[in-house]
Amino acid sequence: MTPVRVVIALCLIAPFVAMLWVGSYAKTDPTFIGIPFFYWYQMAWVLISTVLTMIAFKLWQRDQRARRGGER
Repeated sequence: MTPVRVVIALCLIAPFVAMLWVGSYAKTDPTFIGIPFFYWYQMAWVLISTVLTMIAFKLWQRDQRARRGGER
């Protein structure tokens, strides 16, 4: 497994680990504009997951191009 593929795997696994580890965010404080931590933490991960998935996709494309010898 190449280092690029390890980074891709980490980008895709991180949101699952963050959401499955409920004990880390099952609390109300700190609040953000009146929203309890439990809710805004999960909503933040929606955005973070989007960015991480986009990074993983771009790295995957680059890795595939490099493996094909830069055909495109």
